[in-house]
Amino acid sequence: MVATTGTLGGKSVSRTAQPRPRALGIWLLVLATLVVAIVAVGGITRLTESGVSITEWKPVTGALPPLSEAQWQAEFDAYRQTPQFIEVNGPSGMTLATYKFIYFWEWVHRLLARGVGLVLIAATAWFWVKRQIPAGYKPRLLALIALIGLQGAIGWWMVESGIVNDVKVSHFRLAVHLLTALFFLGGLVWTALDLLRLAMNPSARPARMTGFSGLVLGALTLQLLFGAWLAGLRAGVVAGGGWFSWDAWPLMQGEFFPDGVDWAAGALHALANDPFLVHFVHRWWAWVVVALLIVLARKVRARSRGASIAVHSAFGTQILLGIATVWSGVALWLAVLHQLTGALLVAATVWAAHSAGRRK
Repeated sequence: MVATTGTLGGKSVSRTAQPRPRALGIWLLVLATLVVAIVAVGGITRLTESGVSITEWKPVTGALPPLSEAQWQAEFDAYRQTPQFIEVNGPSGMTLATYKFIYFWEWVHRLLARGVGLVLIAATAWFWVKRQIPAGYKPRLLALIALIGLQGAIGWWMVESGIVNDVKVSHFRLAVHLLTALFFLGGLVWTALDLLRLAMNPSARPARMTGFSGLVLGALTLQLLFGAWLAGLRAGVVAGGGWFSWDAWPLMQGEFFPDGVDWAAGALHALANDPFLVHFVHRWWAWVVVALLIVLARKVRARSRGASIAVHSAFGTQILLGIATVWSGVALWLAVLHQLTGALLVAATVWAAHSAGRRK
């Protein structure tokens, strides 16, 4: 508490600035919801090949889209110098109208990210000036602000790889970009839960990460890494397609282990770069993660039934969406829902891990 003075009816009065952990926690959960939306729009951006449509990184002036035909033409001309246009979209006859469509999704993705950063900074500044941030939480909020700034730089680093080097962005840089976003999401959720618990019990200490929860989150991170590589390598279609085709799932082109893996550069290179092997690992490592999630959910059921239900619901939906995405030949709406649910699964797992690590 911080004592302050003011006036009321011409008389000096004393006020005490009270921390407001509940209000701050709710703000962070709102931001977490926006991050989930960003992850979903990022999936649309990737699937529509929109990521390199904006060829410059302008954190401030880039918030506005082109406002005249001359500006649109200038943006289109810059895009026409990229390998993606020269090798793919140019020969297919891309028009300015088509370019505007892919530009829109990349612009929305960047605009949402800017919005999250600005809201986080504004909310932190407001609670800081009002002296309403609980003791010990200022460093966490500053770390989250730094992380969203770093994420913006990583996003441009990723996009740049598709402007200069290839017709698509590097799947390694894509993975860094996605995992950083999900780490940021986890940080928001964990901090919000600590704050909400503090609001109910002023003597509550922050939750700790247990060894088993760390193991589960590590396994989930590996699954997300392979999911990002799969997306970046366009490996979702290598299993074949066709609704309810067992040759596409649980098999891959009619076989349990795919017959197209290129081992020429070694096993480690194939593990990180071969579409067939990346897809295979992603679909079967998922079941290891599911087993760990079931154990975690059962461990926290007595402490937080809501977290247990959230974990079960998220991984169940995610598995079904993953299978449906493969069967559909990677239909855009299913692939986006799969990525969206992946973000929700991260939030649910962090909730369960937080529940497991709660202290008196």
